[in-house]
Amino acid sequence: MKRFEHINAKSVDEAAAILKAGNTSLIAGGTDILGAMRFEILPDYPEILVNLKTIPDLDYIKEEGGILKIGALTRLEDIAKSDLVKSKYTALADAAHHTASPHIREMGTIGGNICQLTRCWYFRLPDNRFDCVRKGGKKCYAMMGENRYHSIFGAVKGCVAVNPSDTAPALVALNAKIKTNKRTIETEQFWDMVKPGSTILEKDEIVTEIQVPTPPKGVISSFIKFAIRKSIDFPIVNCAAMIGKGEARICLNAVHNKPYRCINAEDMIRGKSINESNADSTGAAAIEKAKTLPGDRNKWKIQLARTMVKRAILGCA
Repeated sequence: MKRFEHINAKSVDEAAAILKAGNTSLIAGGTDILGAMRFEILPDYPEILVNLKTIPDLDYIKEEGGILKIGALTRLEDIAKSDLVKSKYTALADAAHHTASPHIREMGTIGGNICQLTRCWYFRLPDNRFDCVRKGGKKCYAMMGENRYHSIFGAVKGCVAVNPSDTAPALVALNAKIKTNKRTIETEQFWDMVKPGSTILEKDEIVTEIQVPTPPKGVISSFIKFAIRKSIDFPIVNCAAMIGKGEARICLNAVHNKPYRCINAEDMIRGKSINESNADSTGAAAIEKAKTLPGDRNKWKIQLARTMVKRAILGCA
């Protein structure tokens, strides 16, 4: 690892000012950025890391005015174990519980989990060997190469990498908002394919809080994940759903460059009873627009996505 300067920020404003000034990155739990720096996967190696963990009052879980508020520095393990989150926001608690290993959940934060870089192996190869479109190059190497885990809903700006977050689909399904030092963003608008990141955050913009409206009584949410090595791995496909009282929100992830809200599927199940038949037809609706990449290596993910939607819906019964 190359040398870098480490600065303990005392406030969000101080951290934002440092970010704006130079070639800098944020660090909180450090479970993503340190690996990226160790293996030198980025085209621009950060000269400064701004530590957010030294900023007070960004680690909390509380309910105020019908909204669950989670500080950006709250650890995933605390969210997974919170009785409040488990009782009313089940999909989010389950998503946090199924993220990575127990040790990483003890270090990783909710803010870091939604801001992490893509796991595409061409992007992640050490020593920045592939100048892919996500790094400013002209070619997506996965498009015609090894793409068994890549997008089934097409490319974005020439890139077929997928969003690897487990908590992201739960937040979309629960209709959450993401508060930063500059604005409040609907979760569906939070992610995009940028170079080299995965969010629409500006250079000096920092996530400070997650806001989740309390679901009405009778509305149930669920989360399900498929990974090669169970929860310790990043998702091959995951899905969250929130259904009941005429409400239906369903979100797949790891199938597109950002969490993919299944509008067709929501229309299919909204107001209907949850049973095997309805869940199966809703799963089919969720993948109507899916297509494989050249070589058909990721064809199997389409059936997997259909099954994940079906099981997430049945989890809301």
